[in-house]
Amino acid sequence: MRTPIVLTRGTWPHRAVLLALAALAVLALLWASGLAQFRVSQLTSVFIYAIAISGLNLATGYTGLLSIGHSAFFGLGAYTTGVLVMRYNLDPLSTVVPAVLLCFVIGFVIGLPALRIRGLYLALVTLAVGVAFPELVRRFESLTGGARGLVIRRRLLNPPPWSGFGAGERAEWLFWLSAVTLGAVLVLVHLLVRSRAGLAMVATRDNEIAAAASGVRVAAVKTTVFGLSGAVTGLAGCLFAMYLAALSPDGSFTLLKSIEFITGLVIGGAATRLGPLVGAFAVVYIPYLTASLNPANVSQGQLSGVLFGVVLILIIFLMPDGIVGGLSRLSGRLVQVHTPTPASEENTHEASPLPGGRGDRDLTARGVQ
Repeated sequence: MRTPIVLTRGTWPHRAVLLALAALAVLALLWASGLAQFRVSQLTSVFIYAIAISGLNLATGYTGLLSIGHSAFFGLGAYTTGVLVMRYNLDPLSTVVPAVLLCFVIGFVIGLPALRIRGLYLALVTLAVGVAFPELVRRFESLTGGARGLVIRRRLLNPPPWSGFGAGERAEWLFWLSAVTLGAVLVLVHLLVRSRAGLAMVATRDNEIAAAASGVRVAAVKTTVFGLSGAVTGLAGCLFAMYLAALSPDGSFTLLKSIEFITGLVIGGAATRLGPLVGAFAVVYIPYLTASLNPANVSQGQLSGVLFGVVLILIIFLMPDGIVGGLSRLSGRLVQVHTPTPASEENTHEASPLPGGRGDRDLTARGVQ
């Protein structure tokens, strides 16, 4: 059997590989930005969904807090931006900070029940939040537009002068804004997961009793992570409001959106860095691609749902860790990344798969002692 190539973190070969991957990503974005406006808009929605799924990944993937109500954070971020732009004439970008902070606070509060309950019982609590959000939007009709929805005037969403984009290049502006935001979110998630706080998150997910015995403040980890998860998903909601410019409680903020996020997380790979991006591509493009395969006597929604279910079942059977997790295990046979350790611990750590893979889940409570 062929011996895999081992790269040591922090060395020049490892950095060269990372720089090459980053350069390829930038070149891919430059190529994609020159596509037709419809394709650019599709990719923008992929980036926005990937940000939302990254938020869900923090809670469900890395900390083990199952949430079925993240559509509420998505909608809260979107409506905060919409209301501040339409009712208070604020610049769209200036609404991001208050929207993210509000989602963090709400997420922190919703995370409090996680101190006493877990698993399906916590999922039911988040389910109630997801069900309640559209009703609350309808209740405050004077502020949110109620069931009629909230339409943001296009001229209020024009690119800022400093961006270099003109009024007719809103699609390109949102493409790059979403891409840069997604890149920043993925980097921050990577840094968080590799920190002591990330080890505490994984330890809490794997065994709360062992984590507490190792000195992890489980209560603080759960509530803070749920707040961060809500904040990241709310950030995606802000971008979604700028992208769609028309918000409706019965449109994009129902439980179906939460199911899309969970599906994307499962397909891409929970507790992986790049899983949210791969999952976002799946939930956006599979329904679109299946539309061209419809027989004359089958509706688009029926076939799309059937094929989406078939793909999900196949991935669960063939790649239980998701697409990124499965590919990471395969790539680990060829290339492995080794984290340097002190000489006294040299023999206690094994090389891990490439960044973004399922190796994220191999962390144990040992790292937080």
